[in-house]
Amino acid sequence: MNLKYIYKIIDNDELKKVKSNGFYSGSSKDLKDGYIHFSSEEQVKSTLKKHYLNKKNLILLKVETLKLNHLVWEQASDGSFFPHLYSPLDLANVVDEYEITLNSDGTHKLPESF
Repeated sequence: MNLKYIYKIIDNDELKKVKSNGFYSGSSKDLKDGYIHFSSEEQVKSTLKKHYLNKKNLILLKVETLKLNHLVWEQASDGSFFPHLYSPLDLANVVDEYEITLNSDGTHKLPESF
């Protein structure tokens, strides 16, 4: 598991709105749960399949973990561990953005560079 980077799937329009203030407090689900949901690199595809099927206009943020305070890896009901951030995300920690393409069958394609 690469602990240097974690990944956040976000709606492109939502990302455009938060870029002006430099911080992201999370999606409506994140706010309800009390933390921002992230995935490891290995978990991105399954997260897309489970939570974002048929959703378009998505961006994948690559986030460096080194300067993140309040980042906790917590166990999910399936036994795997997911990164959760218990504070707003400073967008200065985003090192890359990837456009996620929606396939005709509702699944997603990540760019080759990911």
